[in-house]
Amino acid sequence: MSRSNRQTPSNNKKSLPQTPKGLKIDPKNVSEEYAKELAAHGDHLSKQQLNKAKMNNKKNC
Repeated sequence: MSRSNRQTPSNNKKSLPQTPKGLKIDPKNVSEEYAKELAAHGDHLSKQQLNKAKMNNKKNC
């Protein structure tokens, strides 16, 4: 790359995005939050498998 194509550095590197106080999670409750997300993901996967089984049953009938 030649010098004429050089890009200027970003101005956003100096500041980090801030999280609103209402969205912050207490460090004691972080594991609870992860557990909720993993449970929701597990529910989604089980629904997906159930739908696949239903589609296979429809094809076989």
